[in-house]
Amino acid sequence: MSSPRAHTGLLYTRPENGRAGRSQRRALRAAKKRLTEENNKRLTVAEGRGAVEADRPMVLPPLGEHRPEALRSLRRLRLPAHRATSDVLAGAYPFLAEAGLGEAGVFIGQDAWSGTGFCFDPWVLYEAGILTNPNCLLAGAVGKGKSCLAKSIATRSIALGRRIYVPGDPKGEWTAVAERVGGATIALGPGTGNRLNPLDPGPRHTDIGEDEWIELVATRRRTLLGSLAESALGRALTAVEHTALDCALTGTVASDPTPTLPRVVDRLLHPRADAAADGECGQDPAELARDGRELAHALRRLVAGDLAGLFDGPSTVDFDPSLPMVTLDLSRIHGSDQLTAMVMTCASAWMEAALTDPNAGARWIIYDEAWRLIRQPALLARMQAEWKLSRGYGIANLLIIHRLSDLDAVGDASSSTRATANGLLADCATKIVYQQEPGETSGTARRLGLTSTEEAQLPDLRQGEGLWHVGQRAFIVRHFATANELDLFDTNQRMTLSRNAIRAP
Repeated sequence: MSSPRAHTGLLYTRPENGRAGRSQRRALRAAKKRLTEENNKRLTVAEGRGAVEADRPMVLPPLGEHRPEALRSLRRLRLPAHRATSDVLAGAYPFLAEAGLGEAGVFIGQDAWSGTGFCFDPWVLYEAGILTNPNCLLAGAVGKGKSCLAKSIATRSIALGRRIYVPGDPKGEWTAVAERVGGATIALGPGTGNRLNPLDPGPRHTDIGEDEWIELVATRRRTLLGSLAESALGRALTAVEHTALDCALTGTVASDPTPTLPRVVDRLLHPRADAAADGECGQDPAELARDGRELAHALRRLVAGDLAGLFDGPSTVDFDPSLPMVTLDLSRIHGSDQLTAMVMTCASAWMEAALTDPNAGARWIIYDEAWRLIRQPALLARMQAEWKLSRGYGIANLLIIHRLSDLDAVGDASSSTRATANGLLADCATKIVYQQEPGETSGTARRLGLTSTEEAQLPDLRQGEGLWHVGQRAFIVRHFATANELDLFDTNQRMTLSRNAIRAP
């Protein structure tokens, strides 16, 4: 008997071969076919649009794939706008920098943060609404390059049609600069032979009438003599001294077509009898002599004392406001700061006619070593007037000091003189700060209203680098100077010559 055969069947299959696996494979084949058809359509369309559109990769739908467990979004992702301070954003975006002030104006150097060129011109920035006034402050320790920067701004501004006036150069550093640019220097002091008459009327404006001109000259002379008297006396004038001075000035102008200081002093010491008879002062000569005696002896210093020969006669030099640069060299005048301030008061009044001409164009007025000038109330008041009226005159004042604590040496803490000095600082829309001496950083930041980031930059500034606070914007600027400029602006020549002389055999 043959062996029996067993007939059996499959009781189970592998999962991938089951119904679910077959359904998944069919879905994959259908998806593949659909994708192929879409790609073919895209290739067909791309023939008319170019190969760049055809190579664009497929992306997922904005809300995810249309299938289970695809983590589809319920709605589009929307993030609210985020606001933060510049300190925080600087950490989030460390490679962003200020766009700069534009290319209009004088080229100064390089913006250390962005690496771009930095240009500056107060008239251009005022017209653009970035500055509220054209006045500037430049502060920095000795040897950090502030004088070189001031001279670069001055000489480069001449190419833009600006004129430069330096009403007081205590060290004579601007003489060579003025000569190089075709300007003129007026040197005062022993051995120069130059003399200025501060009572000269000065150049007359083209758009001013005869009566207005006479009144303007009289006011200017009266203000000058009052400032000189207060500087010499070290106090304000009394009412009777004002009367005596005004009477002496009026009599001098009436009797002499070219009034001078010696004539005014002589009338203070020896009033004329006809002055009281004509009703000019309402006092007899004896009363006028007694009231103006101290005042006369104080002003006599300008004509017979240590300033004899400078302001005691008609002018021997002319002031030409059309020159590109005019400087007043005071390096030969030695003595106290009060003496220098009195000389600058006379010189400023002599130049005032050109400074206050609104039709003379844009002009820089540079006060170098201003720490010596702001200590004198009379000169400080004249500077305040120029600061306040700078926009109407079309001038930009540049105040150069070593440190902001110099303002603390001006009068008492609660005095009007201290308030006036701080007012000059407040009226400077542009503040340039070079490296300060140790211990001055916090005080400088407090006075100028610097942020913590700006204050942190001050100790790290190198020679020729400065923090420029222009309006509400701040920059770290590296000043670039050519070899010829460095040779012309060098303020260390005497120190270098001294070393060479010692080393010479």
